[in-house]
Amino acid sequence: MTIDLLAGADSATPWTDPAAYWTSMGHAVEGLSGPVAALNLAALRYNALDMLVRAAGVPIRVASKSVRVREVIDAALALPGYSGILAFTLPEALWLAEDHADVVIGYPTADRAALARLATDERAAARVTLMVDDLSQLDLVDAVAAPATRETIRVAIDADASWRAPGLGHIGVRRSPVHEPGEVASLARAIAARPGFRLVGLMMYEAQIAGQGDATGAGDGVIRWMQRRSAQELLDRRAAIVSGLRDIAALEFVNAGGTGSLELTASDLAVTELTAGSGLMAGHLFDGYRAFDPAPAAAFALEVVRKPIPEIATVLGGGWIASGPPLASRQPLPVWPAGLATLPREGAGEVQTPLRGESARTLTAGDRVWFRHAKSGELAERVDRYHLVEGERLIGDAATYRGEGKTFL
Repeated sequence: MTIDLLAGADSATPWTDPAAYWTSMGHAVEGLSGPVAALNLAALRYNALDMLVRAAGVPIRVASKSVRVREVIDAALALPGYSGILAFTLPEALWLAEDHADVVIGYPTADRAALARLATDERAAARVTLMVDDLSQLDLVDAVAAPATRETIRVAIDADASWRAPGLGHIGVRRSPVHEPGEVASLARAIAARPGFRLVGLMMYEAQIAGQGDATGAGDGVIRWMQRRSAQELLDRRAAIVSGLRDIAALEFVNAGGTGSLELTASDLAVTELTAGSGLMAGHLFDGYRAFDPAPAAAFALEVVRKPIPEIATVLGGGWIASGPPLASRQPLPVWPAGLATLPREGAGEVQTPLRGESARTLTAGDRVWFRHAKSGELAERVDRYHLVEGERLIGDAATYRGEGKTFL
């Protein structure tokens, strides 16, 4: 079905009353067998519009990795202020480019079969932008299809946005090998000199800011200090990188940021567009930020199947772990009934998840427990569809990538 993120939008925030919110979600899906993944459209609308406010007029490119539901991607792009897709694999980008004219891939690719398709498809080559940070990635493209035999390939440079802190070293994720303005400019000149390629953009993702909550508890003061220092360093360095690149190529975009840094990144005058996706569905990791308070749009419900002791209720399944370090924060979070927690020695299990808490005493076989996934997109890899909920009504469903028979990564 078509999701309209403006229809029905109002100022109501039902999720601020967890008992009423999760009870309504339960009523909407009570006729379905589990496990059930649901998407609350009021919460989705709130998140999509709130991100536009936070972006302050800077266009937002939708990060498909954090959604993986075409109807949701299309619904966001139908809103003024969202423009383009940041894909995560080349096969996915080719698929999405059948319907969308601006698809940038957020990561380098070594998929030779997909490169061969891109190289011989005029329409796709005009719509898809590869991400590179090393000339060997261009060599791979040339090995698949020589410049004289293929379409011109659009490329963007991924420049490292981590902070090389004095005395502390590398802070951030390990992405690109090019960090300093001179390194990026050198790579850009080499790309510009290569036949068969056109440099059109720059991406710099500041994971240490966008992907690190600053309201999670102990240590927040240190995180906020790090983010302030990193942001100032990045502001100066990104401006220098962009200035140097504009002397080499006509950049169509300078992409940066993520759901956790929209306000900050939007204030950087060197940036022409932001990227966000996780904030639409709002996994529970995004509860730990001071700057925004997302609504729990996506959730899943699992059914109780046994009671090993009165204060433990065991649901079938549950081990839907998010990517990242193997920490407790990457586990699904039981949110309703209130007061449930996984067992320290078992956690969320592939086949079963025991939950302890006072409310477990009232649960019996067939009852549902609602969970929120830690991140966003990975939940879609576990189900073939999201059931769409308005209030207490089930109004339809939206297929995930898996539901459409796609398994990109």
